[in-house]
Amino acid sequence: MPEPLPLESGVALPDVTVAYESWGTFTGDNAVLVLHALTGDSHVVGPAGLGHPTPGWWAGIIGPGLTIDTDRWFVVAPNVLGGCQGTTGPASPAPDGRPWGSRFPRISVRDQVALEARFADLLGIDAWACVLGGSMGGMRAVEWAVSYPDRVQRLLLLACCAAASADQIAWASPQLAAIREDPNWCGGDYHDRGRGLGPHIGLGVARRIAHATYRTAEELDTRFGRRPQPGEDPYDATAPGRFAVESYLDHHAEKLVHRFDAASYVALTAAMNGHDVSRGRGTMAEALGRVTARTVVAGSTTDRLYPLSQQEELAELIPGAGPVERIESPYGHDAFLIETRRLAEILSTLTG
Repeated sequence: MPEPLPLESGVALPDVTVAYESWGTFTGDNAVLVLHALTGDSHVVGPAGLGHPTPGWWAGIIGPGLTIDTDRWFVVAPNVLGGCQGTTGPASPAPDGRPWGSRFPRISVRDQVALEARFADLLGIDAWACVLGGSMGGMRAVEWAVSYPDRVQRLLLLACCAAASADQIAWASPQLAAIREDPNWCGGDYHDRGRGLGPHIGLGVARRIAHATYRTAEELDTRFGRRPQPGEDPYDATAPGRFAVESYLDHHAEKLVHRFDAASYVALTAAMNGHDVSRGRGTMAEALGRVTARTVVAGSTTDRLYPLSQQEELAELIPGAGPVERIESPYGHDAFLIETRRLAEILSTLTG
């Protein structure tokens, strides 16, 4: 970005870079903004490859002839401010050439959206035909519609909230503590210590906690029950093994620590904790009453992290939103990433 980005904290962040991917051709009025969740990135669809260690996180939704048809829509997915997949974050070089680390300023969801608005200006996009996001991406999507109502024509909010709840902040607290108490956290200044010397243990613990909240107790019981991991014995007194569900969480922790930066996890989680679209805008009804976009709100009936009551609040207070689109799923919060067929039905009401 040519100019420093003013943040809510009063700091002006210089030399900001935005990494993004796009699909389709921009015709002036067909731009769709897709906003990713906490550990997502701009690689919404496509195979793993250089710069993208994992395949796209929303396969089957975006592409030629699909629900978000790239023969019709120009789809843009930016990596979030504070992230670690190309957009400026704690691991990025500061003006002195060293990683920002602990010097990276506190950021908010509004800061992230302010950067995305600047980014849209540079792309020549005056208004988005649709803004959509789930979880943390949904926080940004609703902030977009409240902060820039004239720039959002359609809005899809998935598995998200108008303000982070005490329960959500409480679940985030041990995740942040696990990272910050890791001896390799070094106060956030570990990025120049060499590969493998960061707070990977703490980040792995944080991921285990988070992933358990993304799924349901019923699904975990059905998939794993009390079965031991094959070849391991949890009751062995000398070398106790793992239950299968523990191995499952270990697997997801191992995947994340190889592709995500712990300091980004901290910065983004703190921004999510601070999310409150009504902050400084009167009541929640007054804040959400600013939305002029044609809005659809959807949530999973089994989401224990972002319960359906939070989507019901959004739908009730956003003018014309209508009833919540319910996603019947055993997968809890992760249903917004998994239930492709139902998501296609919901999206088609906006993009069809």
